[in-house]
Amino acid sequence: MQYGLIGEKLGHSISAEIHGKIGLYPYELCEIPQDGLDEFMREKAFRGINVTIPYKESVIPYLDSIDERASAIGAVNTIVNRDGKLYGYNTDFTGLRNLMLNEGHDYSGSTILILGTGGTSKTARAVCASLGAAVVKNVSRSGKDGAVTYEEAYESFRDADYIINATPVGMFPKTDAAPIDLTLFEKLKGVIDVVANPRETLLMKQAREKGIPAVGGLRMLVRQAVAAAEYFSGQAIDEEKAEEITRFFLNRE
Repeated sequence: MQYGLIGEKLGHSISAEIHGKIGLYPYELCEIPQDGLDEFMREKAFRGINVTIPYKESVIPYLDSIDERASAIGAVNTIVNRDGKLYGYNTDFTGLRNLMLNEGHDYSGSTILILGTGGTSKTARAVCASLGAAVVKNVSRSGKDGAVTYEEAYESFRDADYIINATPVGMFPKTDAAPIDLTLFEKLKGVIDVVANPRETLLMKQAREKGIPAVGGLRMLVRQAVAAAEYFSGQAIDEEKAEEITRFFLNRE
């Protein structure tokens, strides 16, 4: 494999289509079971890879170098093999920040709940901080590692301004699930779901039925891919081209 995406289950992924549209290199999907990650990473039989669930944190020990942003976040989704040495980056940050800014909200001073505690949630925390959020709280079923439980979120964070779903709940093929009940959050200004497939998750549908603006993760997915392509190819992709590719996927049926 020259370039591609690794993850445990990739049946939902359109990443190969996105990188095909970028058009700079061949790109394939590579499903790896959890007991196969060690062998794959040690073999280094690739030039560049993207990393998705559940490996964004577990690939880090195999890297020879990790850039400052990815290190601060604690999650890597892009790896480049340069002469046998592995370099790690986080382009999810670029993708999610682009998505959130594109929505036109003012996040400064806001309270944001992030659902989940995995690699994507860590990226979301960093993006929220960069946009000036005042309170950023993770929500998980266990409430461990500084997160609150969903019950605690319902009790103590009813005034949240935004909710970001950084879990895979609602992702194809299990599209009939939503990670949280929005009923008690009466001041929500927006819901952001990083899930890109389906286009409209159940969480997004429930938000829109309540008159709350909601957006899915497709723009994030495309923009992180464009940023990764720059690392893979060493070529800059200008904003006009990046937005053209983004619009292609957003506008197709």
